[in-house]
Amino acid sequence: MALIGNLRHRPVRRLIQLYVGLVLYGVSMALMIRSGLGLNPWDVFHQGLSELTTLSFGTVTIIVGALVLLLWIPLRQRPGLGTISNVVVIGLVVDATLALLPDGGPMAVRIALLITGIVGNGAATALYLGANLGPGPRDGLMTGMVARRPGLSVRLVRTAIEVTVLALGWLLGGTVGVGTVAYALAIGPLAQLFIPLFAVPAPSRPDAVRPATEGVEPVAPTG
Repeated sequence: MALIGNLRHRPVRRLIQLYVGLVLYGVSMALMIRSGLGLNPWDVFHQGLSELTTLSFGTVTIIVGALVLLLWIPLRQRPGLGTISNVVVIGLVVDATLALLPDGGPMAVRIALLITGIVGNGAATALYLGANLGPGPRDGLMTGMVARRPGLSVRLVRTAIEVTVLALGWLLGGTVGVGTVAYALAIGPLAQLFIPLFAVPAPSRPDAVRPATEGVEPVAPTG
């Protein structure tokens, strides 16, 4: 099966790394939310929808992830175990963390929450990508669109998608601020720093599939 067929190489390490990364991703999102200083584009959108619908942030994240995954069908993208887990785990973790974590309070605390959240998100991204068990639904949408239209660049498609969701999220009441800019500037270098630390080495067989992170320029993740 497509969901589990790529688990033959180092399955224990990769599964542990996948779920540690997803949990850390959800926690880092909650830290940025509690900072109140701005979110990444997709989370601005999630927060705006949460405000509109009164659903929890995590519930909205799960629903949006599932809907985006449906857009894979015409693009002929195939999800991995990591893709399905991404949709469910991150939303559950972010809600659980928000329930335990009070609002940021003084500005110094809020800045600390923001910085910790951004750094944690970079590490979580590297853990998740390094496990090589399937892209997140939003990243898969981007790569699927590029694959179907070779004339489009990854950066162009990514920028168009993220500007769109950022604008919609802001109009719906999502938090755009210094944290949004800080995330955009920092997440690429952080991913580049952490990815070599967590990339699972490829099998020694010459015909084996290389890890998804090998030879790929790090870009800001979207989940």
